[in-house]
Amino acid sequence: MNVHAWFDIAAATAAAAMTVACFFWRLKDAAARIDQAGFGYAFALVAGAAAGGYAAGTANLWLSGEPGVARSIVGALAGGITAIELFKQARGITGSTGIIFVPAFCTSVAIGRWGCFYSGLTDHTHGAATAVAWGHDFGDGVLRHPVQLYESAAMAAFLVYALTMLARRDPFFLRNGFYLMVLWYAAQRFCWEFLKTYAPVLGPLNLFHLICLGLIAYALTMMTKEPPTQLGVAHAP
Repeated sequence: MNVHAWFDIAAATAAAAMTVACFFWRLKDAAARIDQAGFGYAFALVAGAAAGGYAAGTANLWLSGEPGVARSIVGALAGGITAIELFKQARGITGSTGIIFVPAFCTSVAIGRWGCFYSGLTDHTHGAATAVAWGHDFGDGVLRHPVQLYESAAMAAFLVYALTMLARRDPFFLRNGFYLMVLWYAAQRFCWEFLKTYAPVLGPLNLFHLICLGLIAYALTMMTKEPPTQLGVAHAP
């Protein structure tokens, strides 16, 4: 088993533990909304995330002139959101249902990106060449931006913020925590994409830039339309 797989296992385990802990600590009522949605919610989430992750990752690889199949975190996030929003619309479910996933997503990215870092050039997540003092040699003698660690640090910082807001039972965060996470993830990822070597598809922007812009628009739109209260969130214990 390669190093990336070990970090994936560690990330998944830590994310599951974080979800359970936050569920019993603050998010029982929020999670109840997902239980009410039934098995279809989980199926839509997994199917959407898988489809989006592999479609975006593989498309970006091919656009960059590399053969093979790849998966992408930002693609999985966009795919999962799309599938869930369609499912909610079909079932008549309103309001945010995603806050239960916030601690897990942040934890998964914060740990999992270290696996990408240690996998070197074969992972295709390394940054462009740089002269900064912390540039890292991924095995070809060229110092590059360790963009995986930038992303890991950014999501670890948001995790600290999220846990602080949950501890305070902050009403705005309880209503909009998932959208804030999507906004933060997409914004920081958009920045790091300028430090990578992926092929541009629109001016200087690569495929992941465009996905991030879509996620930013989604998050801002949803926060402006979110009602002042919602079942399972505003009244979280």
